[in-house]
Amino acid sequence: MTERDPSQYLFWLASRSAGIVAFLLVSTSVVLGLYMAANLGRRPGYKRVLVKVHEQVAIAALVAMAAHGLLLLGDRWLSPGLTGIAIPFTMAYRPLWTGVGILAAYLAFALGLTFYARRRIGAARWRKTHRLIALVYVMGAAHALGAGSDGGGIWLRETVAVTALPIAGLLLARYRPRRRAAPARAAPRRDVAQVSR
Repeated sequence: MTERDPSQYLFWLASRSAGIVAFLLVSTSVVLGLYMAANLGRRPGYKRVLVKVHEQVAIAALVAMAAHGLLLLGDRWLSPGLTGIAIPFTMAYRPLWTGVGILAAYLAFALGLTFYARRRIGAARWRKTHRLIALVYVMGAAHALGAGSDGGGIWLRETVAVTALPIAGLLLARYRPRRRAAPARAAPRRDVAQVSR
């Protein structure tokens, strides 16, 4: 049995690692965003800190996504070329799932960068648009499981499941029907004549 020389597929290993890091960062960013949107924290000043952490994690996720695609350019076996990493569904290797991954990256960049234009587009419109970021997570999970060479591995499937649980729970908390407080009953009105007696 001959052992493979890892130096022959360093770019593939680096790209795969960047993809896994990107997926975990997107998952963390979505969890933080949903946590804030559901107003679950009560400590004063927590939201300001979480917004900063959320922003930094989201930026790191975008960098990891870019690295994931660009590192594939050096892979001699896959050899996707710029077209393969930039245009969805054109890569010869698992075109459906790689295309979903490319679309997820474009959506992540478009929605992530709207954070810096939220004053210009309006807070309400920005919030509605930003809700689509959960699609990036879903598409990223589908890409990892469908295109990733580890897609059939139990560790990757368990990783996706572990990240899906808090996201599903927070989505339920975010969109659960809220009970309105019952209106306070007015005190019984006493007749002025009775009060004066």
